Amino acid sequence: MTDRPLQKPEHLVGVTGPGSWLAQRPWGAGALALGILAFLVCAITQGGVTSLPDARVSLPAFALVVIASGLSLVRREPGAYPLLLLGLALAGAAIVLGWFLMIVVVIGAAAVLIVILHAVL
Repeated sequence: MTDRPLQKPEHLVGVTGPGSWLAQRPWGAGALALGILAFLVCAITQGGVTSLPDARVSLPAFALVVIASGLSLVRREPGAYPLLLLGLALAGAAIVLGWFLMIVVVIGAAAVLIVILHAVL
């Protein structure tokens, strides 16, 4: 067995700290931050659980996330795809937040029921 030093993976070469990885992907990080912000704003300002959020808030926020994601793709930021996809998913879920939350509740209840039935039977 040789005592070679460990090499960093290709996507972590040049990363010196936790913030430098995001600093190399500013538009990807911006898309994620805008997606989180859009989801939180729509969740806070939504009237009821089954109602849709205000389209005057959710659609422009989604458009901003799409623009930031597009700029990240144009700049070819390395390894920014998970940031883009998560930001787009959150902003897209914010558009139909009531339906999204109801589906999450139904899927969660079904998963719990499956685990219980699997343990009992």
